[in-house]
Amino acid sequence: MPGLSKFKTIPDLYFHLAEVFGPKSNHGIFRQKIDGKYEDISYATFKEETETFAFGLASLGVKREDKVAIISENRPEWMYTDMAILGLGAVDVPLYPISTSDSIEFILKNSESVGIVVSNQFHMNKVLKIRESVKSLKFIIVMNDIDIAEYKDVYLMKNIQKMGVEYRNDNPKHFNDNIKLARENDLCTLIYTSGTTGEPKGVMLTHKNIISNVNAVHEIIEISETDVFLSFLPLCHILERMAGYYTALSSGAQIAFAESIEKVATNLIEVKPTVMTAVPRLFERIYSKIRKGVDASPEKKQKIFNWAISIGTEYQQAKKTERGVPVGLTLKHKLADKLVYSKIREKTGGRLRFFISGGAALARELGEFFEAVGILILEGYGLTESSPVIAVNRPYNYKFGTVGQTMPGVEVKIAPDGEILAYGPNIMQGYYKNKKETDETIKNGWLHTGDIGVFDAEGFLMITDRKKSLFKTTTGKYIAPTPIENLFLGSKYIDQFIIIGDRRMFITALIVPDFEALKEYADAHRITYKDPMELTQMKQIYEMLENDLGQFQRKLAGYEKVRKFTILEKPFTIEGGEMTPSMKLKRKVIEERYSNLIEEMYEGIE
Repeated sequence: MPGLSKFKTIPDLYFHLAEVFGPKSNHGIFRQKIDGKYEDISYATFKEETETFAFGLASLGVKREDKVAIISENRPEWMYTDMAILGLGAVDVPLYPISTSDSIEFILKNSESVGIVVSNQFHMNKVLKIRESVKSLKFIIVMNDIDIAEYKDVYLMKNIQKMGVEYRNDNPKHFNDNIKLARENDLCTLIYTSGTTGEPKGVMLTHKNIISNVNAVHEIIEISETDVFLSFLPLCHILERMAGYYTALSSGAQIAFAESIEKVATNLIEVKPTVMTAVPRLFERIYSKIRKGVDASPEKKQKIFNWAISIGTEYQQAKKTERGVPVGLTLKHKLADKLVYSKIREKTGGRLRFFISGGAALARELGEFFEAVGILILEGYGLTESSPVIAVNRPYNYKFGTVGQTMPGVEVKIAPDGEILAYGPNIMQGYYKNKKETDETIKNGWLHTGDIGVFDAEGFLMITDRKKSLFKTTTGKYIAPTPIENLFLGSKYIDQFIIIGDRRMFITALIVPDFEALKEYADAHRITYKDPMELTQMKQIYEMLENDLGQFQRKLAGYEKVRKFTILEKPFTIEGGEMTPSMKLKRKVIEERYSNLIEEMYEGIE
């Protein structure tokens, strides 16, 4: 299942797309919504936009090994910028659009970036706020057409491209000459991981690191030029960049850009993608919306829905047996598909072959539910430090509750303490200007992931938890919080959930409720309230959640059960500092921020 060709560097990939594949392709390379309608962007446009920008950067003095930062939402210009920087032999430094000025300042200083390309005025203002303290920064380029007249060394992208046209006239071979100089062991990108503790660390990834992962995907998953990807996960995150960008383009597939996270549901129907990378949170929200719709429907429709899901589950299980699917079950499945499954699949555009899920654990129940309605979710596992995929489920060989089997060319072993160690061409070169952290993370070439895991009998990897997340109660029991938290996230009344219990007698929890679900419950039970926040303080709501939790934790061991909980009035957010940009909870920050509420749950006990 090869891609278009075997590439060694990103500039190799660009050259093939621009000069070999693009001219004969029968579809555009990208699709973008313009004036309310999705329109194709041709390979010829991609080539011209990228090259004029590259020549423009060269006219500003950007040269091999220089660092240039990017801060933008997903859009074609992100990719023009990326390909231009890498084609010149420079190194790009992608930042999350939600980054604060302080975070931007740290990364620009640490990476010694000579310039930054930003999407709009909002991002430009954040950079202007700290530019005087970043001595290496020579220029700011803005993708959008805004007024920049009053600012020194700030340029519009279109004007840089005009400068590029002039530079190209005088130095026509400059860009292609630099593309030819690219080597697989050259540094490609610096990706700063925020982590759940400490300052960001710049992960150094070479072209070989990333391309080895791209080529490994092609060995195990069939993707072709007939596929359409919908891009909504941030391109600054290595999962979307490797899988939803480089892998897509190296297959000749087309990439459509979602307008925003809020409009993904609408864009799915408009674009009708065949492949899409996502995070479990998307599936949780889709499932929650489906369940709410079912619960609000007449009893007869609820029975049909529940029957259809049971038939779908039975059908999928039968498909995996040697006996196959009985004729009677096949007929029932066809009816269930017409009544239920097809309507759900229409919400994803109706053409989806599979989702690729990463970034966090996918609840087994979610995977099984979507499989039952004919939507396959392939969960994978990796880190920025591994470019990123270490293991992934295959379309023809998958198991929910696991992250699949290891990638071709990647070795994985489990350390005596349960930590997952990985070795291969995808493993980073280290953390930029941080030898201490590098030496602690890579030992004898093996990446110490910080995750605890185990292989099952068939070689499927199961992640138990983060090594740092494991805690021990005063009764001497070790607790892995993530599986427990994922269990409770199955409740329609719960939006976010974190357990507490390190060096405590028992486990407690902080719960961020699904306020819409709480309002529906309150209205149905004639509970009066002026503001939804009031509901978090009401005894009836606490008791309802207590009963709900009781149903979910029946299968847990006694020491794993949540004995007390507190309902919070507001969610954990990235902006609030309680979550990383990749949506992981910062346990230490949350425990410090809500220490008073936590202590109240243990008062009089310890």
